[in-house]
Amino acid sequence: MSASAGVGYMIWIVPKPTDTPSDNSTGAVMTELERLGAACAILDPGSGRGMERPAVDDIIWICGMEQDGRQFEVLNALSQENRVINTPESIALCANKARTTEILSRHGITTPETLFTTSREEGADFIERHGKVVYKPLYGYGGEGIRLITGMDEAGAPPYYLQEYIPNDRDFRVFVIAGEAIGAITRRSQSLTHNIHQGGAGKAIDIPDDMREIAEAAASPIGTDYCGVDLLRDRGGYTVLEVNGTPNWHCMSAPIPKLLAAYLIQVMQEP
Repeated sequence: MSASAGVGYMIWIVPKPTDTPSDNSTGAVMTELERLGAACAILDPGSGRGMERPAVDDIIWICGMEQDGRQFEVLNALSQENRVINTPESIALCANKARTTEILSRHGITTPETLFTTSREEGADFIERHGKVVYKPLYGYGGEGIRLITGMDEAGAPPYYLQEYIPNDRDFRVFVIAGEAIGAITRRSQSLTHNIHQGGAGKAIDIPDDMREIAEAAASPIGTDYCGVDLLRDRGGYTVLEVNGTPNWHCMSAPIPKLLAAYLIQVMQEP
């Protein structure tokens, strides 16, 4: 189980569940790894075999994962003796919108004004002050469940994660590897989230200095090796919506699979 590119060990890859034959993020990175001579193979943490594999000091790259606790716990256990990218802890942090917002705010990074509460009264006061707000599930991905609300009768059961609504016609995703912003797109749609899985259309853009600065600053305290930072324009600058621990890179002109493969090999070469 060695690689011929001057590296030892194996790179195991947890595939993205949303991959299709025509949109295969996992396969694109594996092709680049194989081109560079690195040994790699698929690891299925949901199969029950992940815990039985005797590898130690391997690299496990999580391209994506199912939204279930069992996969998370298998990967968490494997991380005790292997380098997991991104760590299960950082992926869980990205998935928890309230914790992400708390950490970003604590580090002085601009985010929309946010309320996380179990109190309907506090939620009603927040909505009254803003007129309408964005309701988001505390845990979620792909833009699912995000909607505008004007009253707590539209919010469902607690807890409530509410953000000020910032009018916009697009958002931005910046891809960050090892703390460096290396690619970006703008996304536009008729929906609130502009997410490509919700029908948004993406277009590659250059990364202006102010976008680069806030994206890299947002990635740093979350603890990811790589991530996607989602932004909106606000008051002449940018505000951070969320940080994604298993991001897609649709429509980016930057060679993300090549850069990710090179990064994984670099990590494997580290002492």
